[in-house]
This record gives sequence, C-alpha cells and structure tokens, in this order.
Amino acid sequence: MNEENIDGTNGCGKVRTGTQNEAALLALMEKTGYNMVQENGQRKFGGPPPGWEGPPPPRGCEVFVGKIPRDMYEDELVPVFERAGKIYEFRLMMEFSGENRGYAFVMYTTKEEAQLAIRILNNYEIRPGKFIGVCVSLDNCRLFIGAIPKEKKKEEILDEMKKVTEGVVDVIVYPSATDKTKNRGFAFVEYESHRAAAMARRKLIPGTFQLWGHTIQVDWADPEKEVDEETMQRVKVLYVRNLMISTTEETIKAEFNKFKPGAVERVKKLRDYAFVHFFNREDAVAAMSVMNGKCIDGASIEVTLAKPVNKENTWRQHLNGQISPNSENLIVYANKEESHPKTLGKPPTLPARLNGQHSPSPPEIERCTYPFFPGTKLTPISMYSLKSNHFNSAVMHLDYYCNKNNWAPPEYYLYSTTSQDGKVLLVYKIVIPAIANGSQSYFMPDKLCTTLEDAKELAAQFTLLHLDREYNLFSLDLCRRIWRK
Repeated sequence: MNEENIDGTNGCGKVRTGTQNEAALLALMEKTGYNMVQENGQRKFGGPPPGWEGPPPPRGCEVFVGKIPRDMYEDELVPVFERAGKIYEFRLMMEFSGENRGYAFVMYTTKEEAQLAIRILNNYEIRPGKFIGVCVSLDNCRLFIGAIPKEKKKEEILDEMKKVTEGVVDVIVYPSATDKTKNRGFAFVEYESHRAAAMARRKLIPGTFQLWGHTIQVDWADPEKEVDEETMQRVKVLYVRNLMISTTEETIKAEFNKFKPGAVERVKKLRDYAFVHFFNREDAVAAMSVMNGKCIDGASIEVTLAKPVNKENTWRQHLNGQISPNSENLIVYANKEESHPKTLGKPPTLPARLNGQHSPSPPEIERCTYPFFPGTKLTPISMYSLKSNHFNSAVMHLDYYCNKNNWAPPEYYLYSTTSQDGKVLLVYKIVIPAIANGSQSYFMPDKLCTTLEDAKELAAQFTLLHLDREYNLFSLDLCRRIWRK
C-alpha cells in the first residue's frame, strides 16, 4: 500500500499517519486472513474469504452502506459489520487522495446475514453524531430497451441483442394490450452479469445506436421488489397479466372459480392485467399452477403471486424521490415489469402546508439550474418519456401515471363557493374516464382553497391517495407495511 494514499484518523478523531493507517490495515489482514486489493477506485477486502470453496453468494447477500465518515477505514468498519455474520467481501470506495468516498458494499455469505445487517446497522451511530445508512444492494443485470418496432418478435429481438452486445441471457417481451400480435414497443434484456449489462448499456447509449433503423432508448431496468419469504407465504392474491382489454372481471372470476367453485373472493381488473383475491392461500397457489398459461378470451395469460407493498407511504415516497417510476405506479404493484427504469433522486423535505393540508411539494422549490449556452443543442421530447422523479407536483404525477396505465388524461372540473368573510373558495372535481364507471365516478377533496393552483394540486393529491385505497390489493393482515426503498 502507498503510504501517501492511506492517511486518516482513528475513531477518536485524532489524525493517523499513513504508517499508522497501513499498520492498522495490515493488523486486520493478519487477524482475519483476508486479502486486500485496491483497484479501479475501490479497495476490496476478501472476495472470497479464506477457505471459501464454490461460487460467490447469490444475489440478495450484499448491502449498501452510506454516510461513512471519510476518514474511517476497514480496521474500524469490518468489526462492526462482522456482528451481522461472515463477510464474503467488503468493498470500500476510495478517492485518489486516500480518503474513502463515503460509501461501501458489504457482501455476506447468506441473505439472512445481509437482512440482519440492515436491521441492526441501519442508522447505526458509527461515531458520535455520525449515523450510517444500510440497505439492500442488488447487482442489476437487466436493461430496459425502448422504441423497439412493435412488429418484432421475441426471437428477433433476442437475436439482434446477441449480435450487438455480449452476455445476453434472455429477453422479456410483452404483447400489446390492444393487439397481441405486436409487442409494446419495449423489451427487457437479461445479461449474465452486472458488468455485461453495464458494458451493453455503455455501447447502446441513446442517440448513438440504432436497431432496425430506429434510435433506441436504453437504461437500467428496475430491480424486482424484494419481499421476505415470511410475507410471501401469507399472500392469497394472484397477479394476472396479458389479458384482453375486453375481458371482464366477471369472466376472470368465473374462469378462476372453475377449478374450485367459490374460491375467488373478488377480482380487480385494470386494462390488460388483474388481481384475483382468494379466500384461502392454498386455493390461490393451486389456481396459479392450474391457470398459468391458460387462454381467456383468446389470450394466453401469465399468473404469479402478487407482491405486497406498503401502500400507506407509497405516495409520500414518490413525492420525496425515494421511489422512482419503476414498473409499478400507485395502483400497479411489484409484479409489473413494463416500465421505465429506476433513478433514485435526492429526497427533498415535505413540510409545506396547503391551506392547512400537507402539500405534495413546497411552494418554494430549490431549483437546480445549469447555464444555457448559445448553440446548445435541444431535442424535443415528451414529458411521458421522463421519469417520475422529474416531477414535483401531484398534478404532474397524476397525469404521468394515467399515461403509464394507457388511460386518458384526468379531467378537472372547477367549482367555487364564498366563505363567511367573503373570500372565493375553490375546489376541483377530477374524473378519470378509464375508471369512471367503477365504484366511484369522480374524486373531490373535502377542503377548499383560495388559489387555483392550490385547489388543483390538492385535488390531484387526493385522487392519487384515493386510487391507492380504491384498488386495494391486500387485506391489512397481509400488508406488513414494508417498502424496500
């Protein structure tokens, strides 16, 4: 190790010399028997550990660690993370100056150890007044490819992707909701490793690469939502996709009741997918086995167990930037994969109030601006090609999610009244045509506003929250109120 690259301090805040720092790391290596190598801006401790035989641990065994003090190193960090279990590999991101970059990745030998690390070390006070953050880390091996010609079949897309990128394992293509002979204009490409996917993404940079004469859109696909096994063992709701738009809830219920009359409690259908609720989990599992791949109204359906999410915090997390568009929207859940990829934004605060109610975004937003130089090339785009973390307002989120569901835009109807002190008070009624014939034909908050902007924003927020409750997928005993991010 180069002495000039490992200056730091000890846990008491006293400056450590490079020699002292190196001695501490060498002592750690001697004590544990792990090797340590620094390359490509990171220092790897282990990977594999001494005496390890066989392949590396599976996905789900690695955690991400953030907010690490810049002058803290493996000799202090490793003992802390060993409390949760055996470390397979510890990767500390390093600056050229010798300081760490404030984050690391810790891979354990089992998923259980990784989950324990999250439980006991997230928000752990690593030094007085210094709290680290720990969450699951996933090596994403899947890319989202958009703007694909809709007439292309899975086999054609797979062959083409294998020609232009390396390490392709599979492609996931979904048929159009309105024409099952066509795809939806996008696909997910699965690679053999995160590195292979990253290299492919770099090669397929949007605007520089074409497939079949079309400029494609490329980004990371969202990792699949992780739900613990204990929760999944209680799920009694099935997610059914690839339905015909014309297929009714009554038809779906009748088809799923065929294998056992009276087993289905209710069905909620949204466009070309549905959620089938069963009275008993055993019947749900049996129906999944029987019905997966069956044809309903001429469409071959896919059936899986639905994945519960914490719906109570979903809207607030969307607004805070903690959850990006993903394959889900506010009423589409963790099983949906047809989406734009995830990009986590920096969470702004949400303290502002809207006529006594919490506003979806502060009235004064700290804008992040960049200089607009003469000659800068501008490209026309649609707002729907963006990701939801580009939007601050509930109005924009509602419009965005209606579009993602292939629904017509929400319709706003303005009403007014006069307060006792003579003020004009406003409220919007919102109608979403695609679901207007359901149990509720419109959405209107129970608060009035003094400005047009506040009234529209409040109505949109109310509608988003109500949609989530209206399309409730899980009874409360099933929903353990866990949201991964």
